Amino acid sequence: MQPIDLTAAAWRKSSYSNTDGGECVEFADNLPAVTPVRDSKNPGGPALVLPRTTWTTFITALKTDRI
Repeated sequence: MQPIDLTAAAWRKSSYSNTDGGECVEFADNLPAVTPVRDSKNPGGPALVLPRTTWTTFITALKTDRI
């Protein structure tokens, strides 16, 4: 599998992350086919890269309280 270039990723913190600097999740939704997710406390660390459809299904389930 070819590594995905995340240099153009526009990271933003999830609105569900807490405000005291801990347990923060960031994601980038500006890439065409994927949504990378990472720990904001470790921005140079690994990112979980999900297909856009998987991310959309996950967020929809969260919003409808199905998880």
